[in-house]
Amino acid sequence: MKKLLTVLIICLLSACASQNKQSAEVDDRAMAGGGSGSQDGAGAGGFGLSPLRDPNNILSQRSVYYDYDSYTIKSEYRELVLAHARYLRDNGDAKVLLQGNTDDRGSREYNLALGQKRANSVKNAMLLSGARDQQIEAVSLGEEKPRATGHGESAWAENRRTDILYQGEY
Repeated sequence: MKKLLTVLIICLLSACASQNKQSAEVDDRAMAGGGSGSQDGAGAGGFGLSPLRDPNNILSQRSVYYDYDSYTIKSEYRELVLAHARYLRDNGDAKVLLQGNTDDRGSREYNLALGQKRANSVKNAMLLSGARDQQIEAVSLGEEKPRATGHGESAWAENRRTDILYQGEY
């Protein structure tokens, strides 16, 4: 009876281990773009959810935030930018619009220039990571499209960003 129980436990543990490996492989494929190239929600390994819309996938995160008066991509957003660059590299038909935004401090001209520098910094990082120039358009919205209203640091921090929009979303 002990031998039978031991064999049964080993079989169960083996099944769990292979199931975890299979789940990890599915997650890896989703992170790489799902292999389907679909942007219409039918991709992601046939599970019905595009990696661009899957809330568990880094590709669903679409904003890079900046420090005051800066266009340097913070280290905490580098993996996000790299993931989007890999998606573009692996999906040649995909295109993005990068919208650089600022808070409402500074002149209109200054904010338009800073917004463009922010969008260009993400574009350049994506190009260095394998995306192609014709897949990416970088524009500045300056202070014209705030995400948060108000005149305090929390509102300003929400507005200092570059948004990543895929074709069909703009």
